[in-house]
Amino acid sequence: MEILIVRHGIAEDRAHFARRGLSDELRPLTKQGSERMRQGARGLAKLVDGIDLLAASPLTRAQQTAEILEQSFQPGPLVELPELAPGNGPTIITAWLAAQEPTETLCLVGHEPDLSQLVAWLVCGRSEGFLELKKGAACLLGCHGRPAQGACVLRWSLTPGQLRQLGRR
Repeated sequence: MEILIVRHGIAEDRAHFARRGLSDELRPLTKQGSERMRQGARGLAKLVDGIDLLAASPLTRAQQTAEILEQSFQPGPLVELPELAPGNGPTIITAWLAAQEPTETLCLVGHEPDLSQLVAWLVCGRSEGFLELKKGAACLLGCHGRPAQGACVLRWSLTPGQLRQLGRR
């Protein structure tokens, strides 16, 4: 199984959004964030053959990011995964991953620091993150069999700028 982990793109400013009395869960991508994510998705499509299952946090910015990835990869239906909402620990997401078909390429779209903690959990067996995924960044994990604590390998990790550069070629 391969797990593509993507942090959502650039969203509206948290403080500005809160001053308008709107819930952070509804905070959308900016116009620039959407465009940069489209370029990054084109770069990802050059690195990843396909996605069998695309799952995203229920928050608006993650859903919008996943919709952009859908356009590049055309996977099956997009799954809204509450386990990817901010604040859930890596064990909850790992349990969901372990229940999926081991031959698939899965893509998870979520938030920091949760995604970095998940990567550290799956690769090192500890939830202290060793990498930081910037908005629009991605990494690919490989797992032999079902994902579990310390059972995966980090294949690559790319910044949003690197993904956009690949998308321009």
